[in-house]
This record gives sequence, C-alpha cells and structure tokens, in this order.
Amino acid sequence: MTISVLIADDQAMVRAGFAAVLAAQAGIEVVGQAADGDEAVAMARELRPDVVVMDVRMPGRNGLEATRDLQTPPRSSDYVPRVLMLTTFDIDDYVYEALRAGASGFLLKDATPEELVAAVRIVAAGDALLAPSVTRRLIEDFARSAPPPRIDSTRLSELTEREREVLTLVGRGFSNTEIAAALFIAEQTVKTHVSKILSKLGLRDRVHAVVLAYDTGLVQPGS
Repeated sequence: MTISVLIADDQAMVRAGFAAVLAAQAGIEVVGQAADGDEAVAMARELRPDVVVMDVRMPGRNGLEATRDLQTPPRSSDYVPRVLMLTTFDIDDYVYEALRAGASGFLLKDATPEELVAAVRIVAAGDALLAPSVTRRLIEDFARSAPPPRIDSTRLSELTEREREVLTLVGRGFSNTEIAAALFIAEQTVKTHVSKILSKLGLRDRVHAVVLAYDTGLVQPGS
C-alpha cells in the first residue's frame, strides 16, 4: 500500500530535499508541500495524507498548533493524520507538548535520508517509537524542565500488574526485545501486552503510551 505524505516546512530547500528523498522511494508518494502551519492544516484536510512531516518552528501557526488542530478535526470529518515532527532538539523546547498534542513521533532535522524514509514508514505503520535513545532523552528533558499536568493515575486501574510493568518499561524507552529480556518473557508476548495496553487506554501508538506513563507519574524523569 502506498504511503501518502505531506511535507510542511518554511524552508523551501528543506521541503524540496525531503520531497526528493521520499518521492524516490517505492511505496511512498509526496502529495503536497506546505510553507507554514496554516497551509499545512488546510492542505492536509484537502489531500488527506497518511503522514504529515511537520517542522516544529514555522511562522504564523507553528507545528505544535497545527498538529493540535489536525488531531481535533471538525465534526464533519473523521480524518486524523499521523504527524512526524521535525526538530533541531536543542532549541525546540516544546516537542514534548507536540507529542501530547497528538504527534506520533519526531525526527532530528539533520537525519540521514535513510532515517527519514524509515521514520515515515514506522509512523505510517503505527509503531511510532523512533530512535528509542533520542525519544527517552527528549521526553526526560522536557518532562523535567516543564512537568505537564498530571492525569489521574486511576486510569491505569484497567491494566493488569504485568501490563503496568510493560508500560513502565515502554515509558523508559525500552524496545520490545529489551522488555522481553527484563521480564523473562517472549518478545511476541510483549507485543501482545503492548497491543492490549494501547487498546485499554485508548492510545493511538507507542509514543503516546510513553507520554501517558509520564503524565500519570508511572515513570519519573531520570528513572
């Protein structure tokens, strides 16, 4: 199945470069390019791409605002794309908020072409845990500097004890292989637990499981 992609970045050269890399890949089609957040939201709702590659910092409506808008569609539409945020890490101090707003993952802007292609495919597939070590570092740093409002931890009462253990490790950035080794269970069993966690808690993907683990206090920054 072909993955349709919209690229949103205020730098024309960046947009063109990303478009060229993605368009050259089998199974990926670039359906549009937007120069700011307003244009990104309008084009996404018109073209309905599977993935929006969204720069965090853009004039007018920034990537965070645009992502939040795309995750809350008007009543007349049920279209909600997956959003892959682009960040320079050191200066984009609201990437954590972007994840909480509904982004499915993020990618450093100096990523290689191979990393960009892999990230788009991962997000489109719903796996959405990009570069676990980077994910862990970003979320820990932002959670430490600007703790988000806590969600009532009773929401986790739907989970079994084993599922809470798995969610804790997911929140710490562990891969399925690492979780399997830590809990002495099969990797396929881990995948089953993760799937049940997402279903019970109404989460779209693994990244949002990480965010929820922090928001409920199940995982503490630096733990």
